[in-house]
Amino acid sequence: MAQLICRDVVLGYEGKAVVQHLNFEVNQGDYLCIVGENGSGKSTLIKALLQLKKPMAGEILSGDGLEADGIGYLPQQTIVQRDFPASVQEIVRSGCLGRFGWRPFYGKAEKAVAEENMEKLGITHLAKRCYRELSGGQQQRVLLARALCATKYMLLLDEPVAGLDPVAIQEMYDLLERLNQEEKITIIMVSHDIRAALTYASHILHISEEPLFFGTKEDYLKSEIGRSYLSVTGGKRHA
Repeated sequence: MAQLICRDVVLGYEGKAVVQHLNFEVNQGDYLCIVGENGSGKSTLIKALLQLKKPMAGEILSGDGLEADGIGYLPQQTIVQRDFPASVQEIVRSGCLGRFGWRPFYGKAEKAVAEENMEKLGITHLAKRCYRELSGGQQQRVLLARALCATKYMLLLDEPVAGLDPVAIQEMYDLLERLNQEEKITIIMVSHDIRAALTYASHILHISEEPLFFGTKEDYLKSEIGRSYLSVTGGKRHA
């Protein structure tokens, strides 16, 4: 069974549908990029996948070991969040909160998971640093480590390279590729960077009021909507 299945899903707010007849599935190890114009429903879809918003119709199912709350989420940051006065270690450990049950403190297991993920993302040396003192790229690594503490299966990322410099952007894409290829973590990424989507993704979901495309990136490049979107955005696939 797929890790995530959307069956004829209708999404919207205040009684108005923004996406209709949404059908797609995500399997373990997939790297899915969700693209579309502003206002096409990408943010609404994120909320639905995180179970923060119920579909107006249809169903979203999880399987193949993915628990209903087993998605690690890396949201877009606000200016206030970038100035958060906590240590790197505290923020990364907070990704383990869902493991607590009724315990009001971190145990050895949670601390070990946090340490493992900080080491995996190369930020162990920043553990005692204040989060707001870090560069944008370092902050994103911290939040990615936090998201990894919440799951072993799937990461959902909303514009993870927004506001980063070119070096930090490439480092983030390299990290995600390594997690996907070596750790077999499923990636779902919302992005306006069509060039990166066509470089790293295995599948593309292009949404609008009516879903325009779901399939492999190779088929997307051959599709009418894919060619049209590339010509409008000026996107070119990385070499």
